[in-house]
Amino acid sequence: MSKLSDKMNKRVAALTPSSILTFNQRVSKIPDIVKLTLGEPDFNTPEHVKEAAIKAINGNESHYTNSRGTLGLRKAATNYLNKKYGVQYDPESQILITAGATGAIYSALTAMLNPGDTVIIPTPIFPLYIPIAMLGGAKPIFVDTSDNGFILSPEKLEQVIEENKDTVKAVILNYPTNPTGVTYHREDLQKLADVISKYDIFVLSDEIYSELTYDGTHVSMGSILPEQALVMNGVSKSHAMTGWRIGMICGPADVISEIGKVSEFTITSATTNAQAAAEEAFKNGMDDAAPMRKEYMKRRDLLIDGLSKAGFSCPNPNGAFYIFAKIPAGLNQDSVAFCNQLADEAKVAVIPGASFGPGGEGYVRISYAASEVDLKEAVSRIQKFAAERVHA
Repeated sequence: MSKLSDKMNKRVAALTPSSILTFNQRVSKIPDIVKLTLGEPDFNTPEHVKEAAIKAINGNESHYTNSRGTLGLRKAATNYLNKKYGVQYDPESQILITAGATGAIYSALTAMLNPGDTVIIPTPIFPLYIPIAMLGGAKPIFVDTSDNGFILSPEKLEQVIEENKDTVKAVILNYPTNPTGVTYHREDLQKLADVISKYDIFVLSDEIYSELTYDGTHVSMGSILPEQALVMNGVSKSHAMTGWRIGMICGPADVISEIGKVSEFTITSATTNAQAAAEEAFKNGMDDAAPMRKEYMKRRDLLIDGLSKAGFSCPNPNGAFYIFAKIPAGLNQDSVAFCNQLADEAKVAVIPGASFGPGGEGYVRISYAASEVDLKEAVSRIQKFAAERVHA
């Protein structure tokens, strides 16, 4: 008799566990390790947001909400997006509250993909989109952006669409980008929109790091190509609420209606008191990210200065809280081997660039969502580690 596990979904069986989480679990067991691995704000959720959740709990708001989210939250979210980024959405029909931005990605891709479709994914990129696309029976098409400052060029995008125009269903954008910290400016987005508008395809624009944009103001793809853009955002990074699991997706009403079916059948609705907290965040926490952003910029500059002295080079991050650093010549260019050695010998944990797809090999992702004390210690250890090996 065969094992029951052999009878599982073959697409699930073809997936491998997250290399980022697997690596993080391994290095977490190393004594005295300084971990700069995961993308999680080290700030606390603002007090007024926590109080809103407590009030909701004490008020017995413990029942199902509308599967699209409470109307109060949808109104607050659409107002927030309008005031921040100038995008216009109808809270009744053009926004869906999800279980984190991950829930938005899953529901959107599941709703749109058919077996045999293709999804264009610029890399290096956070790898979550890849297995979700594969679960839908689609094939990811990777576009290496490492030769263009980690920005997807309109010329390369159009070439890939033309080569796959019979199958391509969507292109993924994530900016400010995890893992590089690079972002897209208005002129970049307009040129991409000019290409995308020629085709009947979606653009999934993951803008979860929008409030952590350092140079200038974040520009939403929803303000440039509203007919084809599905904009994903949430409170995880802007309000240090990763564990509250509240995200959202906005777009054309008829498309959001279809995505809503998947979300409803997957989670029924997002957690009620967490929605109350998110509503408060959007209503009265418009600028809650400002002090965090200021601190992140300070940390970024500290890291860039220290890493450059150790021989690392990297694109200047314009957002998020990551540095994508090129491993210095003279050190092991295999990013997995390098990161394992750095963790075991220098007791500093960073993520191998290979985890983020084509163009990532030879790099490491360093999260500066960590204390200044830890960052200074990590820099000191990395400098010593590099110096001992480059000059050996």
